[in-house]
Amino acid sequence: MIQKILIANRGEIALRIVRACRELGIRTMAVYSEADEQSLHVQLADEAICIGPAASSESYLKADRIISAAEIGDVDAIHPGFGFLSENAEFAEQCESCNIKFIGPKSETIRLMGDKSMAKEIAKRAKAPIIPGSDGPISDEKDAVKVAKEIGFPVIIKAVAGGGGKGMRLAHNAMAFAKEFQTARIEAEKAFGNGDVYIEKYIEEPRHIEFQILADEHGKVIHLGERDCSVQRRYQKLIEEAPSPFLDDKLRQKMGAAAVRIAQECGYQNAGTVEFLVDKNGDFFFIEMNARIQVEHGVTEEVTGLDLVKRQIRIAGGEAMELDQKDIKILRHCIECRINAEDPTRNFAPCPGEVTFYYTPGGHGVRVDSHVYQGYVVPPYYDSMVAKLMVYGRTREIAMDRMYRALNEYMIRGIKTTIPFCAAVMKDPVFRGGNYTTKYIEEFLSRTPRDVFTIDDSM
Repeated sequence: MIQKILIANRGEIALRIVRACRELGIRTMAVYSEADEQSLHVQLADEAICIGPAASSESYLKADRIISAAEIGDVDAIHPGFGFLSENAEFAEQCESCNIKFIGPKSETIRLMGDKSMAKEIAKRAKAPIIPGSDGPISDEKDAVKVAKEIGFPVIIKAVAGGGGKGMRLAHNAMAFAKEFQTARIEAEKAFGNGDVYIEKYIEEPRHIEFQILADEHGKVIHLGERDCSVQRRYQKLIEEAPSPFLDDKLRQKMGAAAVRIAQECGYQNAGTVEFLVDKNGDFFFIEMNARIQVEHGVTEEVTGLDLVKRQIRIAGGEAMELDQKDIKILRHCIECRINAEDPTRNFAPCPGEVTFYYTPGGHGVRVDSHVYQGYVVPPYYDSMVAKLMVYGRTREIAMDRMYRALNEYMIRGIKTTIPFCAAVMKDPVFRGGNYTTKYIEEFLSRTPRDVFTIDDSM
């Protein structure tokens, strides 16, 4: 039985884990950088310890300091949240060797599914459709051009390690390929310390749809339905919803079954997501598996009524899931908007600074996950997300109208945020019709005046 958990993260996800632990009667230990001393997760955890300077490379990415803090705090387990070390196989392996439970999949599974070429092989064995592409990494430019021509342009060049859009480049023809190939390799090396890339056919007008997986340590694997994550900018998701307005029941069942088979094939344990691209004809292709809890996990929580973070902890504690696939019901529609400290009128430039006034929306069907408060200073060192606003309703139309209302109630002053951008999306006919793809934001920005994204922040 897990009695005490170290939270190896910051911001709203760290606070989310503190809350889940408190409801389970589990003690918590927060780690924090010097920049996060006044963060809410530090104030609300049972214990807290500083692990280094503001830069994440000197704090949240320092596995040895986190392990040392865990040993000092005599914790049973470490929850990595998302980002930072959450998909770092070496960190998970260190936890295992120190007899500290890593709340996530085993290190060998993270290593396996973190290598995109290996993950594709797993998907093949699970009889899941994959995108045509190279057989593993390619380092020679001439060989890469030859493979790209065989696949057929356009192609996308992807880093073997990592994600988040880094080390990803699109080439529409052979002339553009050489430059994009080298750029992708350089980006991958800088971001992940691994410059290996592979090549895939680029699926035009796709939707990005992921299935939430839960798998216990006794061999049971189920899915909790899908989330549509197609509204994204530079491969970073901004708005997510469930269920997807694009999928019908037949396609949903096929994709869910494929996701479960992939998780079974790699021996997955704990929470994770299997990600697909779906083309305009309804053909779907496996792209990767995220071996962690997702930013948008709350969307699935609101449509199923299940607490995924508590489920993670119970699975890590060795409990067998009492749920079967037939028990999973989609109860309503949920939409999430990521509220980022960014200025949509200046190409989403980051806007760190002091929050001089803060008021969150409320009412039926509204949930806010945030670590921000009036007087909080958003630091410039980390991801710009300051909150996740989720709303749910009996229908998608109700959810969209409720989200628009909630966004107009949400007041964050002192910094620029994506609130007015998200509000404009909620009124856009293309979004409201559910007819969007991963190119939606690019197209939306091209036809929307920037002054729509301006609010009075004089308070």
